[in-house]
Amino acid sequence: MTDENGVNGENGENGENGEKGENGEKGEKGRPEIVGTGFFASVDDVVARLAEAGYLASTAVATTVFLADRLGKPLLVEGPAGVGKTELAKAVARVGAARLVRLQCYEGIDESRALYEWNHAKQLLRITAGRDEAWDETRTDIFSDEFLLTRPLLTAIRGDEPTVLLIDETDKADVEVEGLLLEVLSDFQVTVPELGTITATQRPFTVLTSNATRELSEALRRRCLFLHLDFPDAELERRIVRLRVPGLDATLADSLVRVVGALREMELRKAPSVAETIDWARTLLALGADTLDETVVRDSLGVILKHQDDIEKAARKLTLV
Repeated sequence: MTDENGVNGENGENGENGEKGENGEKGEKGRPEIVGTGFFASVDDVVARLAEAGYLASTAVATTVFLADRLGKPLLVEGPAGVGKTELAKAVARVGAARLVRLQCYEGIDESRALYEWNHAKQLLRITAGRDEAWDETRTDIFSDEFLLTRPLLTAIRGDEPTVLLIDETDKADVEVEGLLLEVLSDFQVTVPELGTITATQRPFTVLTSNATRELSEALRRRCLFLHLDFPDAELERRIVRLRVPGLDATLADSLVRVVGALREMELRKAPSVAETIDWARTLLALGADTLDETVVRDSLGVILKHQDDIEKAARKLTLV
């Protein structure tokens, strides 16, 4: 589902007719079973509660979030940096009073940083301390939970509390890492050879973000619902700015959004993001600026533009020099 911006149930309850749902839960006849997290009751509920958490979502965004919540499907959110992809996951966690487990992807990340690894130093100490024991006894001991170092993916799978799993900037990870994600995203389970398969008892609300710096595999995409977040239109961005920076004058907010919009029309190395628009609004408030005049803009362009050639180009195009 593409966008220009950015029924609660209880598991394990017995319903009137005693019929089992898709996840083994029992519910009332005719009531759809919740196989996901059950954070939201409807699309309107998503809009209202995310707004309360400081995130303004369009109907398209709210619909996709609701479906990910209801169907228990991972949500892949793609778009330019700074349009609210990560913040969406954080807002869902706040709304659901859920623990946020974050896997920050980067080039070179591997299984030991994403899934789990064994505490080899502790295992070695245990082996040394048990020299007189039979190897089978020692082996059983050292490959137990006590020696397992869980990383974000396994932490989210093993959790028994409401959880939001954020796999951030997935496109920065190597292609091989996507293979690690397939089992997690398909069945919400992780296989540890020494322990067996660990399956989630409570499915986490899962969000993957991507800045589209490389194409993600079709196998990964198939396992997710898709949402594209782009820069918001001027009206929505004004609402976002007024919500996040309530002390900013409405006229000044309008001027700021217009200038940011003009900057995005230029061929810059990096167009200002929504996050940088908010930072600029806070900057103007901190400076006590009443209007967005030439001096104020010239002195604060570094808040929204992060390359000198972009600043120079903007200064020329905005007739500031």
